Amino acid sequence: MSYAVIYDGNCNLCANFVSILEKFDRGRQFCYIPMQDDQTLQQFNVTPEDCEMGMILIDRTDPTQRWQGSDAAEEITRLLPMGRALIAVYRAIAPIKTLGDSTYIQIRDNRYKLFGKRDRTYHTAYPVGCAADKPNTSCSL
Repeated sequence: MSYAVIYDGNCNLCANFVSILEKFDRGRQFCYIPMQDDQTLQQFNVTPEDCEMGMILIDRTDPTQRWQGSDAAEEITRLLPMGRALIAVYRAIAPIKTLGDSTYIQIRDNRYKLFGKRDRTYHTAYPVGCAADKPNTSCSL
């Protein structure tokens, strides 16, 4: 698991996105941290204020490499099979990229109104620190 995805575990859209991603990836590339996990976020030097700006993707082999918001969504897609070509086209067409960025901001700022808020924080089968072959285990970095 080379990348950590920081997501809003109380947002229905975010939790569903992560659920789909974890089923597809099965912990091969991505592990996950809900924005509500302050202790783990501190280990990555991520503040609650950072989380307000949207999803974060961190390269765990080089934690200085970070993407946030629509850039994080694009990078996650790029890392998936056949995603590199899709994102190359998306990024090459400036109006589409601009529309995607502004749409992400609108969804981020209105996610609870648009998609609802969960009663409990969603925790994945592949949290940071767990081996991909041991889902749902209690692990740490």
